[in-house]
Amino acid sequence: MSQESATQKGYYFAILAFLMWGLAPIYFKQIDFIGAVEILVHRVIWSALFIAIIIVLLKQWHKVQHIVKKPKLMIMLCISACLLGFNWGLFIWAVNNGHMLDASLGYYINPLLNVLLGMLFLAERLRKWQLVAVGLAVVGVVIQVVSFGSFPVVAFALACSFAVYGLIRKKVPVESLPGLLLEAAILLPFAVAYWFFASPTATSDLTVNSNAVNILLISAGIVTTLPLLCFTAAAKRIPYSTLGFFQYIGPSLMFVLAVVFYGEEFSAQRIVTFAFIWGALALFSWDSYQWARKARKQKKALQQS
Repeated sequence: MSQESATQKGYYFAILAFLMWGLAPIYFKQIDFIGAVEILVHRVIWSALFIAIIIVLLKQWHKVQHIVKKPKLMIMLCISACLLGFNWGLFIWAVNNGHMLDASLGYYINPLLNVLLGMLFLAERLRKWQLVAVGLAVVGVVIQVVSFGSFPVVAFALACSFAVYGLIRKKVPVESLPGLLLEAAILLPFAVAYWFFASPTATSDLTVNSNAVNILLISAGIVTTLPLLCFTAAAKRIPYSTLGFFQYIGPSLMFVLAVVFYGEEFSAQRIVTFAFIWGALALFSWDSYQWARKARKQKKALQQS
């Protein structure tokens, strides 16, 4: 596969990942009568099963075995699994407790952290207009932060945990599917232990739940796995700083859902923030398009010479 083709696929994977993440609150709102930790348990258990089935169908168990034999890789995956589990649980709590705008803010901040980590650890550099775009995004996020009147702990916890998770998955030489299976497997014993030993709830016994509730709980595996697969596939194919700007798709959808459909407070400050951030995305995208167009012309000229 050519580099250009791989990059194009990376863009598609990124768009799909963040579209699914942006619409995920619709799913979690359907089960907001269940506690966040209990939903997290189901996310871990059913995503592990779902990924294992895919691994079997694709005959990739040898890749999983290869990773397990390397302690350094397993240590890194243990760290990424903990970050992922924390991020999953906090996101569920935020969505189901009227803090979807906090979650939206967190995922607006996250791309800025991606850019910072990409520059610090991956030697990525931004062009002039990309730097201007980052500046616009920073202004938008600062306005959003100031409008809260206090430090947005939930937003920054979501942003930091997922930014570091993405960096680890970018650096660790592990394919997306085997890596996700092992991350789920690392969290699985804790999830199973909680399911069996925690105090019973109205929905903890699947045998007495309605079919609709059980289907929703089991669907957590699909809702969890598909966007993560797309995200990790994208992270392997495109620059980390560029991947960060695709992430504005997700929080923008969450923003609309929170304000239009779930009645969370909307203010003039948030309108300004929205305008700044989408302006930054438009500028960054325009610069990336112009750079890619120029690179193609140069490549074509070299081939003809």
